[in-house]
Amino acid sequence: MRLNQWQQEIEAYLLGADSLANDELRASLVGSPNLDVDLGLAIYHNAYRARLIETLRGDYQAVHGWMGDEEFDALALAYINAYPPDHFSLRWLGARFAEFIEAHLIPEQAEPLAELARFEWAFTLSFDAPDGEPLTEAVLASLQADEWPNLQARFLPSVQWQTLRYNTMALWRAIKEDTEFPGSHRLEQESVCLIWRAGLISRYRTLGPDEASALYKMAVQGGSFAELCTDLVPLGDNAMAQAITWIRQWLADGTLQRYMGEPVIYQVDSITSQ
Repeated sequence: MRLNQWQQEIEAYLLGADSLANDELRASLVGSPNLDVDLGLAIYHNAYRARLIETLRGDYQAVHGWMGDEEFDALALAYINAYPPDHFSLRWLGARFAEFIEAHLIPEQAEPLAELARFEWAFTLSFDAPDGEPLTEAVLASLQADEWPNLQARFLPSVQWQTLRYNTMALWRAIKEDTEFPGSHRLEQESVCLIWRAGLISRYRTLGPDEASALYKMAVQGGSFAELCTDLVPLGDNAMAQAITWIRQWLADGTLQRYMGEPVIYQVDSITSQ
């Protein structure tokens, strides 16, 4: 057996669900008086998969905390069997975990659990994203009066937009803060949570419906400052004040970059700009 063929056999064995190797691979190895080939391979097989499960536990601490060790590990193992690692870095191992939860569990269980998984994964995506150049008050102060109406902005690469239909944040906080875990329930009204990275610190903030609508129109749909103000006309004399208040909040958060016409790519569910 050639080396590259042997390596492929080892890879297939580790990624497969069966801890018993095929005859060809077993024949290529030599055991010892204290450890035969089958047992040695089985130990290696189990240790590798245990490492994968440990990685998923780390990426999805709240999901793990909600389900407990036994149920989470069984779900993680089923996920690994369905989606074995296809990248050299374990950082991408859990990329399809929420998708798998939706397909693997009944809807009543899957919907809140998958939402929690997406929420946790959004922090991972946010933390690993490029920095970008935040739009600042200094930049806005340098604008001429005729530049304001056409001012456009987009999200920085680290920004993740999460629409929550369940009390996902309460579940997530309970695990993070080691407090009593609340029961899961559907929210009376959907909530939007913005997740981003400031330096090396992950941040998040919930948005009210009006602010979420305004920010989505500007940062995702490409609306201008003038269009933002037009949408606020029903507020009368308070329209401009509300627009300025929101923009100052967005600048303080550090989630926006000025848009000058370069291509923007958005990722569904977790909106990422590049």
